[in-house]
Amino acid sequence: MRKIDIPFGRPIVDVEEIEAVKKVLESPILAHGPVCAEFEKTFAELIGAKFAISVASGTAALHLSLYASNIGPGDEVIVPAMSHVATAHAVEYCGAKPIFADVDPKSGNISPESISTCLSKRTKAIIVVHFLGLPCEMDAINKIAQSVGALVFEDAALALGAKYGNKMSGNLATAGCFSFYPIKHITSVEGGMVTTNDEELARSIQQRKAFGYDHNHQTRTKPGIYDVPVLGYNYRMNEVEAAIGLCQLTKLKDRVTVRIDNYNKLKLVLEGIDEITIFEPHQGKSVSSCYCLNAVLASNSGIRRDSIVQKLKDHGIGTSVHYPGPIPMMSYYKEKYEYVSGQFPTAEWLANKTISLPVAPHVPIGFEDRIGSAMKKAILDAYKSI
Repeated sequence: MRKIDIPFGRPIVDVEEIEAVKKVLESPILAHGPVCAEFEKTFAELIGAKFAISVASGTAALHLSLYASNIGPGDEVIVPAMSHVATAHAVEYCGAKPIFADVDPKSGNISPESISTCLSKRTKAIIVVHFLGLPCEMDAINKIAQSVGALVFEDAALALGAKYGNKMSGNLATAGCFSFYPIKHITSVEGGMVTTNDEELARSIQQRKAFGYDHNHQTRTKPGIYDVPVLGYNYRMNEVEAAIGLCQLTKLKDRVTVRIDNYNKLKLVLEGIDEITIFEPHQGKSVSSCYCLNAVLASNSGIRRDSIVQKLKDHGIGTSVHYPGPIPMMSYYKEKYEYVSGQFPTAEWLANKTISLPVAPHVPIGFEDRIGSAMKKAILDAYKSI
């Protein structure tokens, strides 16, 4: 089998990150330190939010946002059926019930209309997912939430750098939740961030990410002495991760520009292939995607998506799927809540047809021609196997 020489994703870490890590490792502080504080301050300024709280992962960001907002048993949280499972897991961690809404076939995003069909007296929050980096229709969604007294949280794991009007993703609702997994727009190896303009929520998340301590290392009047007035978790980011994240932030703008350029190059090559449909991240003039990837749909009903993916792999092209199934069709949720196939037709359609192709800065010059040629060959081979 041919080696994957154009992987779907690859972390990009340069000498600046290595030197920053070395500096932290040579310091006496590896946690609870000034680098995390600087990362938070710089990130908040980038997003335009008053507060940013660094955490251990994007999942931790989601969980803490809900938990610190007193979401719990008996509450319902509306989430899109098409997302990474972490979006719904965060609701389950709180003992609340995720209520799944189908998504829009053009954007892949949860829509105001689908949210309206899921509202009940128990609705306490809505989690929007900016699918593949494209912001949702936030004005309409926030209006719906306000009408029923619900909070809105952004799952912006794939949307760092995206804009809605003149605002950045992560500054469009009660709180924004980001992930710095290795192949995201920026990485801190692992890690995440919560952004918010709500001072009380920020303080509550900050406390609950560190066991529920009433005083951190910097505010303790007596070394080692503290109280724990609330239940908290060990969801902190360390100084090494923050140092990497700070370096990566300086490169975000350029990397988004490269992704957009790569997306457009690949789009031009793929447009002439009738058997696939390009999933374009556009939703009005005032909304700009951060182009996480280039997604195509295997639109010819006679050709199986998995067959194309395997053939691309044989040609050295790495792919992914966003996502392999609607969350309510995953065994845990399907069995717990007794969902059946057909309840979320658009999400199921996307899950069965989507192929995610690479456009990140790691791809080599001429990658678009390689992928285009491999796609044509993969489709031809797929026809032969029908």
